[in-house]
Amino acid sequence: MSPAASSHALKHPPVKALSEPAGADSDFPSDFPELGVAIDRARRRGRGAQSNASGRYEAEARVAFDDGWQSLEELPPFKTSVAVDTSRKVITRNDSPDIGFDRSINPYRGCEHGCVYCFARPTHAYLGLSPGLDFESKLFVKPEAPSLLEKELAAANYEPRMIAIGTNTDPYQPIERERKIMRGILEVLERAGHPVGIVTKSALVVRDIDILARMAKRNLAKVAISVTSLDPKLARTMEPRASTPPKRLEALKQLSEAGIPTTVMVAPVIPALNDSEIERILDAAAHAGVKEASYVLLRLPLEVRDLFREWLMANYPDRYRHVFTLIRDMRGGRDYDAKWGERMKGTGPMAWTIGRRFEIACDRLGLNKRRSKLTTDHFARPKRNGDQLSLF
Repeated sequence: MSPAASSHALKHPPVKALSEPAGADSDFPSDFPELGVAIDRARRRGRGAQSNASGRYEAEARVAFDDGWQSLEELPPFKTSVAVDTSRKVITRNDSPDIGFDRSINPYRGCEHGCVYCFARPTHAYLGLSPGLDFESKLFVKPEAPSLLEKELAAANYEPRMIAIGTNTDPYQPIERERKIMRGILEVLERAGHPVGIVTKSALVVRDIDILARMAKRNLAKVAISVTSLDPKLARTMEPRASTPPKRLEALKQLSEAGIPTTVMVAPVIPALNDSEIERILDAAAHAGVKEASYVLLRLPLEVRDLFREWLMANYPDRYRHVFTLIRDMRGGRDYDAKWGERMKGTGPMAWTIGRRFEIACDRLGLNKRRSKLTTDHFARPKRNGDQLSLF
């Protein structure tokens, strides 16, 4: 390895959890301090994560290390690269008891929005990549998703139920403008009369209002948009390449006016960072015509915990101790608790207060009085090549 490309390799150790985050003396304490060193700001401009530590399944952890040749200054910035995902199936199944759907589609793996808190980041470790900067810069697309979907819907044993899209990575992230995979999927679902629920942070969803409006008339589509903050600085820092808060609210308005059932998601709620905005976000969404709302408490599974810590120390160091103290108060003394039924809302007095504030605000604004329901009554199994027409 040449001096200009020098790196430092360690046998892969998991970064230890801080025993007392409220009393941490250093920014990124661990057994291996170099694992917490942030990538130079110029190299990660426009990105959410501060670092790019190796995935948890890798035999070695490689980090940038200055060997005295000042080679770190010569490393190129992180640029978005796109590879093809050759999966032969597109519908993913789950049996989680606290999720309201049993199947979903993710047109993309990785997400350029770069939301630092994204609970999907650890999935990039399955690809041998980092849940840090790799997650938001090394993307995978499924160009065959529409045709694969049509094939799966045509299977004789397929039973229709709502398909959720956007539950892992955003289907309307920036590369969708060129790829249009999501639009292709919607075209297949419309032809088949199949219900779909979409979650996104992008105003790009309004591009497909024509399809969604037609589907909504048959109770086949609904859209949820996540609005995490109305503070433009916080939103840009926390979700660097997602649509701005005003654009998301405008998207909610346009969708509502087109007759498409819309939901505003206050997600995630982060104590001492954006929890004070719950009522304002709901009020703004209600004025945009939204009729339903939901919220999710910040989740910090696996690598997300350390990525969020690094981000918090880099951008809001004065709130670091307070934020993590409150997080632990709502997670049974831990940074995260994945227990079914509690992972979305948390436990304890602070979690209870957030829940009551949300409910009171929704009641005042007339939100959640009625829940939109999708139907499978219009489902028509797509015809497969070679199928004979029925005589009856």
